Amino acid sequence: MRTTRRRPAPPSSAQRADGRVRRPGERLADAADGRLPVLDGGGRILRKAFPDHWSFLLGEIALYSLIVLVLTGVWLTFFFRPEMREVVYQGQYVPLRGVRMSAAFDSTLHISFDVRGGLLVRQTHHWAALVFVAAIGLHLLRIFFTGAFRRPREVNWVIGLTLFVLALAEGFAGYSLPDDLLSGTGLRIAQGIMLSIPVVGTYVSMFVFGAEYPGEDIVPRLYGMHILLLPGALIALVTVHLILVFHLKHTQWRGPGHSNRNAVGKPFHPQFMASSGGLFLMVFGVLALLGGVAQVNPVWVYGPYRPDQASTGSQPDWYVGFLEGALRLVPPWETTLAGHTLMWNVLLPAVVLPALLFLVLYLYPFVEQRLTGERSQEQHLCDRPRERPVRTGLGAAGITFYGVLLLAGGNDVVAQTFRISLNTLTWVLRIALVVAPVLVFLLTRRLCHALLDAERETLEEGEETGEVRQNVAGGYESGHRPVDHFRPGAPRVPISSADGRTGTPSREHPEPAPRSR
Repeated sequence: MRTTRRRPAPPSSAQRADGRVRRPGERLADAADGRLPVLDGGGRILRKAFPDHWSFLLGEIALYSLIVLVLTGVWLTFFFRPEMREVVYQGQYVPLRGVRMSAAFDSTLHISFDVRGGLLVRQTHHWAALVFVAAIGLHLLRIFFTGAFRRPREVNWVIGLTLFVLALAEGFAGYSLPDDLLSGTGLRIAQGIMLSIPVVGTYVSMFVFGAEYPGEDIVPRLYGMHILLLPGALIALVTVHLILVFHLKHTQWRGPGHSNRNAVGKPFHPQFMASSGGLFLMVFGVLALLGGVAQVNPVWVYGPYRPDQASTGSQPDWYVGFLEGALRLVPPWETTLAGHTLMWNVLLPAVVLPALLFLVLYLYPFVEQRLTGERSQEQHLCDRPRERPVRTGLGAAGITFYGVLLLAGGNDVVAQTFRISLNTLTWVLRIALVVAPVLVFLLTRRLCHALLDAERETLEEGEETGEVRQNVAGGYESGHRPVDHFRPGAPRVPISSADGRTGTPSREHPEPAPRSR
């Protein structure tokens, strides 16, 4: 008689191998891992280390401002009409009742005064745009001054700079959609810039506006770019940017246990996710607060756009103010060739200058690494600005150059406010545009060397205690104690002087990582 041994029943999906009942979260994780690479592929991502320093939050602020922009922008599309056909306003804002205006401006007033919460959302959207561009700019400055653009992150620098250019274009497109007198003045300036391009300027203007200025196509075209093309490009590049950040690992400051071969910081889950989620709520709250209490872009004050009018004291948003300033500072230079007029006073500041500026920024990482001999080495540790006197001086000079142009963009308001001559102020700013960046570069480079010398002396002799003692020779000397606290990235041992020509730091820093990680 054959007997069969009964095998033990396999554990059910609700039990572990040891017989204990599994929790719902565990069953959900196992079910997901059986269909997707959750544990194998996601485990490494969840354990990714992110260094903890306030300067690394600037990129996150830009990301969360973009999220707020998308959320508020989607809501605004339900009420905005991108049309330039003429209508008569009959809304709640009494001063403009009976005034002829475009349907775009009419719908903007409708959002601001007739839709519940419309003005709050519209102003939150505008503030998010301003913070978005500012956060990207500050993030790029952090990367520049700390050298985080070096190998292997040159591509990410190019992507970040492209994001900044797209953010400028996206902001200008959204700023022009309401078709108010202020934004219409900006479009008129943009059309003049297009016409200044030799040979093809007229064709470019006709292609953009669809007819003689202002035409009836510019607002619908800007609307399509503002809600579809440019946001799609921004989101795609942000995604690639974040993927590269995960793949290449985050840069970090020098310190004990920090090297080119590791990354020390919070794991992505749960510490970094918790702190980053809190930052998102803070950014959302601050932007909503600004939208509720800080008025921005009051289009009803400017009124609808008319080609024969211009708003008094018109100033663009800050991120394109440098173009306005450049246009105001260049003298009225014109040249006539074969019956054609070249408007140098528009072409140079509004076309040539921005093109050269961004070309320099795109090429800078590659040029610096060639001059310093670092193009064959991977760099995962941040430089302190003082360790690179030349780079820091160039960055400070560039900020000064931008600041002078930004100030020139409001020279009429400044002259009126301080009761000074507009012509005198213009000439002062023209001189400052050339002289101030050079002086700032020399001063910043000298300051960096002085800070390095002072730091080297402190590391060698120690910190002064304030005590004065008399030595055996009868002289007096101050007491010192060893340095026991250091700022992020500060060396623990004295470093040698940097190369004055290129600003290359000492090779006493930790060795570079090998090419394969």
